[in-house]
Amino acid sequence: MADHCEALTSPNAWNFALSLFILFGILISYLPQHYRIIARRSSEGISPYFVLLGTTSGTFAFANILTLPTSRADLACCSQISAFGCFAGTLGVAQIGVQWSCFTVILLLFLLFFPRASPLSPPQPPKSAAPSYRTAVLVVGICIVHIFLTVIVHLVFIYRFPLLLKSCAEFFGIAGTVLAATQFLPQIYTTWRLRAVGSLSIPMMCIQTPGSFVWVGSLAGRLGIAGWSTWGIYLVTGVLQGVLLVMAIGFEVRDRRDRKKNDADGHGRTNGAVRNGNGTAEEGQNNERTSLLRGEARS
Repeated sequence: MADHCEALTSPNAWNFALSLFILFGILISYLPQHYRIIARRSSEGISPYFVLLGTTSGTFAFANILTLPTSRADLACCSQISAFGCFAGTLGVAQIGVQWSCFTVILLLFLLFFPRASPLSPPQPPKSAAPSYRTAVLVVGICIVHIFLTVIVHLVFIYRFPLLLKSCAEFFGIAGTVLAATQFLPQIYTTWRLRAVGSLSIPMMCIQTPGSFVWVGSLAGRLGIAGWSTWGIYLVTGVLQGVLLVMAIGFEVRDRRDRKKNDADGHGRTNGAVRNGNGTAEEGQNNERTSLLRGEARS
């Protein structure tokens, strides 16, 4: 057994616990976003370009860690060590795989619940800035093609150019970092333009923003400085997601304040209407009694 594989048989308890916590944290963090889209039955407010860049950058990130020589060495050791050692040694791969899978679910929900005009709904004036359903379909198609092309490139380098695997991994990592660096820009613009959160999940961002920096520390500790192309992606996305989170919280606080104010104004108008109604009724009854008394006096 190689020294590298032997080191995986006794993983550090702290690193294992932290990696396992991050794995479940990634999974749980995406559930509020999945639920919000399904509950609202709409993906309104989510930029199609945010979904496109997020899916493609996630695909590159997953391909990056699968292509890295360090990760491939960890996976190769699974045939020589126990199942627990294999699981502990490949938690970094599992983390990015779960993150990619969860964002791919957002891609599918984005298309499935994309807001479309119903034949029974009244016609509304067109919004030139609003993305069309055709754009949503095109985004999903590009993401699917990109996944297949990335898999093909990955396999070609593994079986035809194994000596260039590290360069291939760095290309995936750099491409993913560039896409991730721009991923949140269209969503920040869309949220700012709409002045509303829409179907974005604030709880998801509250979990993911600090979690990104914890994940960066975990991956950096596992892969070292040589794995910068892997953990650098999540450092950039953590910063940009923090900007989006602050903006979303600001709009949500403003909307709740406006709703409370409108409810208070509506309650006051309702009470005033009731008082006016009672006053009118009493006035009508008094006029009726006066007419009857006058009629009796004449008789």
